[in-house]
Amino acid sequence: MENHQTSLPMKIVVAVLFLFLLAPVLLVFPISFSGEQILSFPPESWSFRWYAALANNSQMMSAFTTSLGLALVVTVLSLAIGIPAAYAIVRLKVAGSQIWYNLFTAPLLLPTIVLGLAILIIFASTGLLGTFTGLVIGHLVVTLPYALRVLAVSLGNLELACEEAASSLGAKPLTVVRRVTLPMMAPGIVATAVLAFLVSFDEVVITMFLAGPRLTTLPVALFHHVESQADPLVASVSVLLVLLTLAIVLVVDRTLGLTRTFVK
Repeated sequence: MENHQTSLPMKIVVAVLFLFLLAPVLLVFPISFSGEQILSFPPESWSFRWYAALANNSQMMSAFTTSLGLALVVTVLSLAIGIPAAYAIVRLKVAGSQIWYNLFTAPLLLPTIVLGLAILIIFASTGLLGTFTGLVIGHLVVTLPYALRVLAVSLGNLELACEEAASSLGAKPLTVVRRVTLPMMAPGIVATAVLAFLVSFDEVVITMFLAGPRLTTLPVALFHHVESQADPLVASVSVLLVLLTLAIVLVVDRTLGLTRTFVK
């Protein structure tokens, strides 16, 4: 196979582009250790006061717990719904499978604010506003299209030979799915779980329509905090969220590998 060497000018261009994209994230780190009362760069003094303030902020900690629990529930439900749906569409070729696929992925074509307003109108008459169940359903509208796309592509790329071999040796359909198909889909399942978790955890627009004063998520709490105050507390929360995302990526990389998980 021919080995192509990247030229030095191209490496410089790529490095500059990466720096440009990561600059806002990198600036958050020193700001989070600022000892000032307001957001400023560069900080004139250094302190861990805003991390301590975050630990003592009951509203932020409660919102983080809600976001974490919500993202976990949404991730599990996205997999529980997405895996059978992808299998029915890709393998079983059920009647109208393309229509079902388009229906599941239709929310990707709509602006999030339109989805949020539509869900608000529907939930207003069902008593789901300001409830955990309502937030779960609202987030599923956003995460299911991503889950189905990733799972359908993962399943579609699998060779049928292994499943056919298991069937020819007497394995029942459910046994083939459990012992052959799902293990082969493991990278796609992990990619779906990570994507669904991060999308749900970071969702703010739909959540602002559905959350209430007694139940809110971390992104919404941060949004309201920035409206009234401009202190480095937001930067400290952002740093922790970046580290959380990085930890998830590292776990995936160490277990299955990023290339195998996210690259077709």
